[in-house]
Amino acid sequence: MIRVTDYPLLVFVIAFVLLLLSITAGATLLAKFQKPDQRSRDNLSLVLSATLTLLGLIIGFSFSMAVGRYDQRKNLEEEEANAIGTEYVRADLLPAEDAARVRALLKDYLGQRILFYTTRDGERVRQIDARTAQLQNELWSAVVHGVQATPQLPPVTLAAAGMNDVLNSQGYAQAAWWNRIPPAAWLLMFAIAILGHLLVGYGVQNFTSERAFLLVLPLVMAIAFFLIADIDSPRSGVIRVQPQNLMSLADSLAPK
Repeated sequence: MIRVTDYPLLVFVIAFVLLLLSITAGATLLAKFQKPDQRSRDNLSLVLSATLTLLGLIIGFSFSMAVGRYDQRKNLEEEEANAIGTEYVRADLLPAEDAARVRALLKDYLGQRILFYTTRDGERVRQIDARTAQLQNELWSAVVHGVQATPQLPPVTLAAAGMNDVLNSQGYAQAAWWNRIPPAAWLLMFAIAILGHLLVGYGVQNFTSERAFLLVLPLVMAIAFFLIADIDSPRSGVIRVQPQNLMSLADSLAPK
């Protein structure tokens, strides 16, 4: 499913064009029917202030949501790296043959997780997800085989618990990448922004002389929408979660 908010630059262009058209329509089309008198301007000022205040609150709330989800993705990346590193060490608790297999699979798995965070292509992501699921099955089978081979040794169960953390951490990270600002919130922001710009344009006394000045508000709003979409988009945005912990772990596991 294609989401427009996956492309922050497109969100900026759409927002700027829509809001610029809205403020122009308010200054030209609406003003043709009835120019606001002094009393109407007082009421217009009150309604416009309330509308823009509400818009500012919604933008601030949406920005907070986006930043919260971004922080969550960063924290889960760190937890995933810790889980993989811990399980790599706990592999020593398994029989030698199973331990060697688990370590080799974990290195391959770690590479796939790094690719998940850095790849932008959707088709490539689907291939990474398929390979990740395959490796998870192989990792669990290797740990289960080691536990079944030596069930009398309690420390071996630590390796199984560690592998469970590895698998769970990937699921939590994936869920965080799916957790985005709801489309209804975007529609609400755009609807209020369009209405507010119509009112701003309607209240303009001389649109021709104030045209350059009126470009500022649509531009600022479009930049705000761009920033929210960019932070909220985990794969397409400029501001993205870099797998620093996973890459550091991969360097530490690389042969010297």
